[in-house]
Amino acid sequence: MAEINYKSLFEHMHPDFFEKEHIRNIPGGEVYSEMVLDPSSFDSGIYGKQFADNITFGKYNGDLTELHDAVEKVIPHWIPFFTEASEVYCGYVDGHIASFCMIEDMGTYEENGVTCKIGGPGCVGTLPEFRNLGIGLSMVRDVTQIFKKRGYDLSYIHYTGVPQWYAKLGYKTVLTWDRKGIL
Repeated sequence: MAEINYKSLFEHMHPDFFEKEHIRNIPGGEVYSEMVLDPSSFDSGIYGKQFADNITFGKYNGDLTELHDAVEKVIPHWIPFFTEASEVYCGYVDGHIASFCMIEDMGTYEENGVTCKIGGPGCVGTLPEFRNLGIGLSMVRDVTQIFKKRGYDLSYIHYTGVPQWYAKLGYKTVLTWDRKGIL
């Protein structure tokens, strides 16, 4: 992959981002990260957590009620993002949602004659009772592998406050920002 100007990419993907009221209202001192990973070089064995048979992973194909109930327990204002058209991947415990994330196609970006196909895990969450078990990170590992299989040039994590968590899979911070703009 050619060298990318990540500030330009961010502005292309999120125009007028820092003008949005909910971004301007982020408490002072909070800093967030934008992270990337080249799926073509992703090693899905990097995080080889083993689970009991009652913990499984896969695309969500149920109705929205169960999914919305799970999202509400993590970050309620994300519920509208999860629609019938959303492609969602989940970690399950005993057949019930323990973690979830969207498999998002973020479009393409052109720079210096190079076109970059971008996707990424979005709205990643784990229900409180299933945190710190490795389910969420294993789910993101699987979704990153999906982007690799689909031939994406870049897997992009937008707006995270836990960059050290994604870094365990090889994601690198390319920009940091606060409510005032890119730092």
